[in-house]
Amino acid sequence: MKIVLLESLGVSDEVLARCAKPLTDAGHTFEAYARDMDPQVQIARAKDADILMIANMPLKGEVIRACEKLKYIDIAFTGVDHVDLAAAKEKGIAVSNAAGYSTQAVAELALCMMLSLLRNVPKVEERCRQGATKDGLVGCELRGKTVGIVGAGAIGGRTAELCAAFGCKVLGYKRNVTGKEPDCIQFVSLEELLAQSDIVSLHCPLNDSTRHLINEERIAMMKEGAILINTARGPVVDSAAVAAALNNGHLAAAGIDVFDVEPPLPLDEPLLNCKNALVTPHVAFATKESMEARAAIVFDNIQAWLDGKQKNVIL
Repeated sequence: MKIVLLESLGVSDEVLARCAKPLTDAGHTFEAYARDMDPQVQIARAKDADILMIANMPLKGEVIRACEKLKYIDIAFTGVDHVDLAAAKEKGIAVSNAAGYSTQAVAELALCMMLSLLRNVPKVEERCRQGATKDGLVGCELRGKTVGIVGAGAIGGRTAELCAAFGCKVLGYKRNVTGKEPDCIQFVSLEELLAQSDIVSLHCPLNDSTRHLINEERIAMMKEGAILINTARGPVVDSAAVAAALNNGHLAAAGIDVFDVEPPLPLDEPLLNCKNALVTPHVAFATKESMEARAAIVFDNIQAWLDGKQKNVIL
C-alpha cells in the first residue's frame, strides 16, 4: 500500500518516523509532504495513494475523485467538515478521524479563556505594560458562576468537569443524552441554558442543525453581561451578530478560537474588530501532548483498517 501524508501532523521527524516504522517494516510505502492548498499539487502528490492522511487541510471532491486507487482517508482531526465526504462515499472510500486526541487540550483552553476574561487578563496585562494600574478592571471569580455547555460530548463533558471543580453550576444542552455524561451536568433546553448561564461554552459539531446556532435571536436570549466561548467550529456562531452584541454591551466578552475560515484571517473579520474579544488562531487542539496522541491514533487507524478492523469510523 502507498500511504501519503499531505500535511504536517505537528510532531517531530523522530516521532513521525517511529509511528510510520511498523508500516514501512511491513512493506508499505510512506510519503510525507508539507501542506499545500493547491488542489492540483495535492492531486500530483496523492494520485497513486491507497491511503491518504490529512489533518485540518480542506480536501475537495476533485482531489478525492482524481485519486483512482484511493481506498481510505485517515483524518488527523476530530471534526471532518473540511473533507468532501459525499465524494468519498460516492467512491466507496472508508474514512476515519482521530476522535479523542484533543479532549483535554480543548477543554483546558476553554477554561483558560473563561478565567482570562473574568479576570480581565488581556486588559490588565496591557495596563501593566503601559505603567498603569488595575483601576476600573477588578475581575470576577469563576467559582459560583453558571456555565452552560452546548454539546456535551467528550470535550464538552471534560470542560464541564473542570468547571465543576472550580465550583460552578453546570448546565448542559445535547440533542441525545445517553446517560454516560458527567453527573455534574444538569441538562436543560437550549433556551433555558442561554437564559440562565453566566458563561456559554460551545462544543458542538458543525452540521446543518448547528450552523449559526448562536445567532442574533439566540444571543438576545442570553443574560446581559454573559460571556461566550467558542472552541468548536467557527460557523456555529454568526460572527457579525456576536461582534454586534460585544460592541453594544449585551455580551460582556467572548473567547473565540475558531472562525468561518481557517487563520490567517482577513483583516475585516468582525471578531477582530470589536470590543472585548479574546481571539486565538485555532490553537485549542494544539499541545505537545495532543499532537503526539493524534499521531499515534491515526497510524493505529491505518493498521486497524489494514487488518479489516476499522476504528473511529466516519464512513
